[in-house]
Amino acid sequence: MDPRINPSILSADFVNLERDIHSIASADLVHVDVMDNHFVPNLTFGPQMVGRIQDVSPIPLDVHLMIDDPDRWAPGYAELGAFSVTFHAEAAADSIALARRLRQIGSRAGIAVKPDTAIEPFLELLPEFDQVLVMTVEPGFGGQSFIERVMPKLDALRAAVNRQGLDVWLQVDGGVTVDTIAIAAEHGADTFVAGSSVFNSGDPADNIAALRAAASAHPRH
Repeated sequence: MDPRINPSILSADFVNLERDIHSIASADLVHVDVMDNHFVPNLTFGPQMVGRIQDVSPIPLDVHLMIDDPDRWAPGYAELGAFSVTFHAEAAADSIALARRLRQIGSRAGIAVKPDTAIEPFLELLPEFDQVLVMTVEPGFGGQSFIERVMPKLDALRAAVNRQGLDVWLQVDGGVTVDTIAIAAEHGADTFVAGSSVFNSGDPADNIAALRAAASAHPRH
């Protein structure tokens, strides 16, 4: 399986957002960070904006909800047509029920964990999810440095996914560069969110290709 590269538009030019979204058409999905200024100390997009992004994007949406009460709000993003909706384990009241609801609507269901959240409680629940997002920074802001100490979580997840014969994507988000993506790939990640390293310099399509090549050179099976 080729690595999936999902550029985060948190690092895009919001005034020229449609242009920047089309500049990453060679990526796999558009990563859309929804923040509510409660679960994390930042405010970004809401349903109306995500709906418009869905309308103009040439590739599917990978929505990451960094919000309180996702049990209430997450299904609405699935109803907008998002390909994947990921909510935080720390914020959900009933992760299993919410994941099942998202799948019922038609989205892939993802669960995210912060750097200090233990992964062990979720290893036997993996069949309920389509994706697990291991945060490699503290959620809330782009441009942070990669936290390598969370890599044992990926090791445990990859072992559990392989042992159970599951098709669960293992995603990392935060500080992903051509150097750190290799580290995450070696520990079992197959889906990578990159913001600054895609948008902040050079051509986004070239940056996506470089990230994909770096991850492909260091896969773990």
